Amino acid sequence: MAFRKAAKGTALVGSGALAALYGLSQFSEYRRNQARLAHVEAAEQVQMTHQDELPSRQAQLATLKSTEEFDILVIGGGATGSGCALDAVTRNLKTALVERNDFSSGTSSRSTKLIHGGVRYLQKAIMKFDYEQYMMVKEALHERSNLLDIAPHLSAPLPIMLPVYKWWQLPYYWLGIKMYDLVAGSQCLKSSYVLSKTKALELFPMLKKDKLVGAIVYYDGQHNDARMNLAIALTAARYGAAIANYTEVVHLLKKTDPQTGRKRVCGARCRDQITGQEFDVRAKCVINATGPFTDSVRKMDDQRNPNICQPSAGVHIVIPGYYSPDNMGLLDPATSDGRVIFFLPWEKMTIAGTTDTPTDVTAHPIPMEEDINFILTEVRNYLSPDVEVRRGDVLAAWSGIRPLVTDPSSKDTQSICRNHIVNISESGLVTIAGGKWTTYRSMAEETLDAAVKEHKLSGGPSQTVGLMLEGAKDWSPTMYIRLVQDYGLEIEVAQHLASTYGGRAFEVAKMAQVTGKRWPIVGKRLVSEFPYIESEVLYAVKEYACTTIDVIARRTRLGFLNVQAADEALPRIVEIMGKQLRWSEQKKREELAAAKQFLYHEMGYKARSEQLTNMSEIALTPSEVDRYKKRFHKFDKENKGFITTVDVQQVLESISIQIDENTLHEILNEVDLNKNGQVELNEFLQMPVDLDHPHLSRTCSDLRLHWFFLESDPRRLVPTSDFPAIVFALCRTTANKVPSCSFHFLFHECS
Repeated sequence: MAFRKAAKGTALVGSGALAALYGLSQFSEYRRNQARLAHVEAAEQVQMTHQDELPSRQAQLATLKSTEEFDILVIGGGATGSGCALDAVTRNLKTALVERNDFSSGTSSRSTKLIHGGVRYLQKAIMKFDYEQYMMVKEALHERSNLLDIAPHLSAPLPIMLPVYKWWQLPYYWLGIKMYDLVAGSQCLKSSYVLSKTKALELFPMLKKDKLVGAIVYYDGQHNDARMNLAIALTAARYGAAIANYTEVVHLLKKTDPQTGRKRVCGARCRDQITGQEFDVRAKCVINATGPFTDSVRKMDDQRNPNICQPSAGVHIVIPGYYSPDNMGLLDPATSDGRVIFFLPWEKMTIAGTTDTPTDVTAHPIPMEEDINFILTEVRNYLSPDVEVRRGDVLAAWSGIRPLVTDPSSKDTQSICRNHIVNISESGLVTIAGGKWTTYRSMAEETLDAAVKEHKLSGGPSQTVGLMLEGAKDWSPTMYIRLVQDYGLEIEVAQHLASTYGGRAFEVAKMAQVTGKRWPIVGKRLVSEFPYIESEVLYAVKEYACTTIDVIARRTRLGFLNVQAADEALPRIVEIMGKQLRWSEQKKREELAAAKQFLYHEMGYKARSEQLTNMSEIALTPSEVDRYKKRFHKFDKENKGFITTVDVQQVLESISIQIDENTLHEILNEVDLNKNGQVELNEFLQMPVDLDHPHLSRTCSDLRLHWFFLESDPRRLVPTSDFPAIVFALCRTTANKVPSCSFHFLFHECS
């Protein structure tokens, strides 16, 4: 009876809300369509000025230095800043953009990878009868549709499951999700639907079965955020914008307005971070689109300006792909502390997050162990007890700073703005702050409208609705087949290139080296587990990559997917970039060290190594722990907290021994207890315990390969005939050629 009353009440309230929302949606949709039709002709005219060849970074810097005055100078190369540059240049405004670090080096590369309107925002809008919040969701859903259209190679619809564990929640959540569909109107990706318990478990077998009632599936978009940001910036460059990364604004330039006598911003003093050279870039209008660093630029304008940014840190983790289905995400609508957690397949891995905690503004945010453990705990609550969610399975973790803002024009300056703000200072500095990734384009449009009006510029209306981004023009879902047939690439590599570079993938394939194998013909991988190939490093330089970090973090996403694999790839990446950019040996060493620091601090190595040095479960005496620690650190010379195949290779090379990389991976896998591609200190310390375990019983075919850095003669080894021949060869070589060498493999035979 109670359930019927609840369902009836929900239906009555919901029907009225649905009707009202439907009317608003249709009216708004009509206006959107009319605006889009008005832009078609202008967009076609814009496409005529498109450049096929990207100017080099040196050419871009030369343009910045030699141009007498730009119409627009954008500070910040994130999604919003790049969007502003693209919007400006396609209005036929002379446009420049400078970024202190790399494009998308901040928050824009550290998102949840979703293109969405925000289900929770719609819930708040309905519950509080908040029209402004409703319109924010409506705008985001429109932008979601546009972004999926203009970059189909980098984005795609993703079904997301909302599991239901109480009967009364089923009609409640169903109504909310249906409203989400309805607000999207004709731009609804696919209609949401209800699943029975059996069907939900069939589609998401890792889900916790106990008390599961059913599930609701709805659709949002997903994208490769850093590559999307880069595509926006590169598109702006192809239309004629002068863009430069690693170009820092030292201070703003000002001049006196002869009519008002006031000081007006007229450009910026910039420094090339690569060479240290400083130069002036003059512009009629300067736009501050620096995300979390909004206040630092505002204070360059006027030190009296109050802070408006209230930064919040969001941590995400990446775990192996087997934790989720290939094409189904999961939404936890109410975590233990009231937040929302997404659990999504991404780049053949699984991404989980995010947290939401106050933080300080920093260019190098670090994921904290407590945040990582919070996410893991929430994930465990929704997965079957049969699925053991382990800390050791976290392959990467990162923190992004969300720039929540207060409106300086509002009477209540302490109230956080739920949307974005566009503010124009007395000196004419235009600031765009807040908002979300999905709405970058509409934020840019609003910002340029305000800039054109304030500075009386000659630009026309925005042309960016429906404007295809870098790589989208010649892309098709079957394009990868041509890459396989024409160039002899592996299927996985071809699919990756197509989904990363779109129509530009053929340029990357042309640069690929011959493998010397029967198959694949071209395309040498950087690491065996991932489809990234060496020619991508060469192409990354054309895409303005200046450092090794640019390649592992933003041109490829290796650092975000698996820090251990990224660490293994670093030497080869440094070698390729060093040759292309003519780095000295000292510069190569600096690049390698900087990239390792990035992985250690910003991609979760540090939190991981600290957590994995907990010895509470190791049954060894203190003196034994100290002894084995010393042996461990002879491999782990950089104190990462784990050993990789690279560490092993370095030791082998020091004693003039060569061993196949695949064989090393197999050897590592034998002692890699949590199967994450590396041996942590606690795993290393567990091996002598396993040797002495009274219940240890295996056949020779299931032997575990234990390896140590021992202080004894390797000729003491007594190998068995069941181990791989390569291991025997290694042991024989070690014993015969280097009898005093301390590195060898310790075998344990069980009957």
